[in-house]
Amino acid sequence: MFDTIVIATDGSDSVRRAVDVALDLADRFDSAVHALYVIDSGEVDSSPEAVREDLRDALDERGRSALSDVADRTDLRVETAVREGRPAAEISGYAREVDADVVATGTRGRHGENRFLIGSVAERVVRTCPVPVLTVRQLSEE
Repeated sequence: MFDTIVIATDGSDSVRRAVDVALDLADRFDSAVHALYVIDSGEVDSSPEAVREDLRDALDERGRSALSDVADRTDLRVETAVREGRPAAEISGYAREVDADVVATGTRGRHGENRFLIGSVAERVVRTCPVPVLTVRQLSEE
């Protein structure tokens, strides 16, 4: 049923439950697991030019750490990728590339509640992704 699962992570604590749910699903269906972190190009481009490369490097490092955390939470083999661009578009594009059956993501990421005002990445993924999206809500404040 789920041969390939993409886990979209931003490394935040609020995404941890989504990672656990997706990995449990992958284990139950013996699915291939892909973990994806997207460096938000809008965030990088809107930063002062003098710090852009440092910001990009810091976000890349954060992404690699987030992906390592996903892989460390399971005995399953996890393919990892870091992309740069608009997060929802990159997640949807990656899902198409790997022929995913489902994309799993949290509903609130590292930007927290302020994303409500401008539209969340999870909402955009749900609206634009060509495959089903499993959104997992954080149950309690951490």
